[in-house]
Amino acid sequence: MIVKKSSTTMNTMVVVDAEILSVSVDSVSIDISRSDSGVRCSTSTPATIIDSARSKFIPAVRSGSYTDIGPRRSNEDEHIRVDDLSAQLGSLYNWPLPGSFYAVFDGHGGSDAAAYVRTNSMRFFFEDADLPQASVVDQEFMEELESSHCRAFLKADLALADECSVNAACGTTAITALVLGRHLVVANAGDCRAVLCRKGVAVQLSQDHRPTSLVERQRVENLGGIIEYGFLNGDLAVTRALGDWYMKLPFGSASPLTAEPEVKQMLLTEDDEFMIIGCDGIWDVMSNQEAVNVVRRELRLHNDPQESAKELVNHALCRDVDDNLTAIVVCFTNPDHQASVPSQRPRFRCCSLSEEARKKLQSLLGSN
Repeated sequence: MIVKKSSTTMNTMVVVDAEILSVSVDSVSIDISRSDSGVRCSTSTPATIIDSARSKFIPAVRSGSYTDIGPRRSNEDEHIRVDDLSAQLGSLYNWPLPGSFYAVFDGHGGSDAAAYVRTNSMRFFFEDADLPQASVVDQEFMEELESSHCRAFLKADLALADECSVNAACGTTAITALVLGRHLVVANAGDCRAVLCRKGVAVQLSQDHRPTSLVERQRVENLGGIIEYGFLNGDLAVTRALGDWYMKLPFGSASPLTAEPEVKQMLLTEDDEFMIIGCDGIWDVMSNQEAVNVVRRELRLHNDPQESAKELVNHALCRDVDDNLTAIVVCFTNPDHQASVPSQRPRFRCCSLSEEARKKLQSLLGSN
């Protein structure tokens, strides 16, 4: 991601139901010295929870990811894939449905902020989070879970302010996706994006937080910020990010640059094939539908989300890209590999000749 004088994109959070496999992620504990009373969350998209008992659909969740430095000198992107939260969290996981967690952190001003949030994300979002506990997943449960995710973004932001190893001019955008049964929760602050493939059609799950967004521009200006030459305060290419504390001081004041995420929820259905979570380096050079087409074709060839994510990044590299590239592919269905691979042999159709045509052919062959 480019911080100074660059284009930027952002993501939002979504909720969907799904089942999980297993991938592990390193988890490092930290202490947040600032009071949790300073954490609040007001930006939220009301969820529509549908009775999942009415559907027998159970997503088969599996994932793959790939990252590339691109033309940059260093890779400031970080990402997480946890296909089985219960295996990762152990006894801390008390939810009645299987869960998985994915995130992309696109750093700017250096890689320290993105690396710090990635390393400590399991603590922020789960281990030290005030997570709801219930025997059933209903609308009240999902609303509490959404609020918990909002607080995790803001706590991570405050932790960056206290972390001596992270410069005040360093920051990161963040997008997370939590899958719980059939529920999908997507939270976004910054310029990454989540896109769903629904029966081959791309459905954008998050909105980009750029200075070019009219909604973001109004929010920024209402808080005393300015959009100059397409950049927040003439300097930053995003309007929401974690870190960048040189733009957020003094503590406790409302800042035009905020870490507060937008959150959405939804339910997965049989029509939802996979989800792509990518940094802005992907979306700056490819449309949502182009990315979906690439991943869908690759999945039909080899049914491997890891190879599909790699191929998506490679496609972006062939464009006029000037950023790091990171993509996560989360599959919700398990298509029949053999049935989905198109035949490589040409197909011929046998046609019968009429009697007149047969005689003409015999005459021509005889004359030769």
